[in-house]
Amino acid sequence: MKFKTFIGIDVSKLTLDICLVTLDGEIENFKIENKDLSIGKFFKKLEKSRAWGEVLVCAEHTGHYSNPLKVFCMGNGIALWLESGAEIRLRSGVQRRKDDKIDAERIAEYAMRYVDKARLQTLDDKVIETVKLLGSERDMYIRDRAKYKSQIRDFEGYIDSDVYKAKAKRLKRQVESLTKLIDLLDQQIEGQLMGSEKLARQKEILVSVGGVGDKVATETIIATQGFTKFGSGRQFSCHVGVAPFSFESGTSQRSRRKVSNRANKDLKTLFHMAALS
Repeated sequence: MKFKTFIGIDVSKLTLDICLVTLDGEIENFKIENKDLSIGKFFKKLEKSRAWGEVLVCAEHTGHYSNPLKVFCMGNGIALWLESGAEIRLRSGVQRRKDDKIDAERIAEYAMRYVDKARLQTLDDKVIETVKLLGSERDMYIRDRAKYKSQIRDFEGYIDSDVYKAKAKRLKRQVESLTKLIDLLDQQIEGQLMGSEKLARQKEILVSVGGVGDKVATETIIATQGFTKFGSGRQFSCHVGVAPFSFESGTSQRSRRKVSNRANKDLKTLFHMAALS
C-alpha cells in the first residue's frame, strides 16, 4: 500500500500531540484531548482533504492510553502502527531536546522512513491486548492471594490463638474471594482466545509441547503478538534473553559469550520453569 500522509502521535494520559507529514514536505502540528470525541472530530476534519487509504498513523505503544486511538482507527479502516518507544528512540539518532511536540515529529519521521517495516493493527491484536489486560489483573490477584496465604502460615503458633483464629478466618475469606476472581479471569482469557480461530489453533499447538501449560502458551502468544512480531526463532530467542552474544573490541577487550539483560525476563522465567518440568 502506498501511503502519502504520515501521522505521528505522542500519546499521554490526557492529550495527543500530533504531527502530520506528507511526501511533499508539508508539516502540521496539532494537540487534542485523548478522548473519543476529540479523536473523532480531528480525523473527520482530516478526511475532507485526504483519503483514509493513503494515511498511515504511527503512535508509540503506551498501553491502555492508546485504546481510544486504536478503537477509532480500527473502526474506520485507518492504518495504525503501534511501535515500541525503545525502537523509535534507538532509530531516531542523538536527541538533545525533548517535548511532546518534538516526540510527535520524530514518530512521524520514523513512520515515513521505516514504512516498509510497518506492522498494522488487526482484529487479532485487539484480542491479544484484551488478554494482556486480563492477564495483568489476574497476576495482581495471584500476588495478593500469595500474600494472604503467607500471613496465615507465618502467624500460626506465634500469636495468641484466639487472635490468630480470627485473623486466619478473615484472611481465608479474602483468599477464597481472590480464587473466585482468578478462576473467572481464566475463563474470560480462554474465551477471548477461543473466539479467534487463529489464536486458538496456536494455543492448541503450544500446549501440546511437553512442559508448556496455559500460562506459558498465553504469554507466548501475547509476546509474539500471535507469532507475527518476530521474523525467526533466533529473534524471539533474543527477546526472551536465552541467546548468547559475544562482546569484543579490537584485540584487547574480550569476554565470554553471555545473554543480554535487555529481555523479557518474565517470559524467560516461565520458559525456565517449563523446561524444568
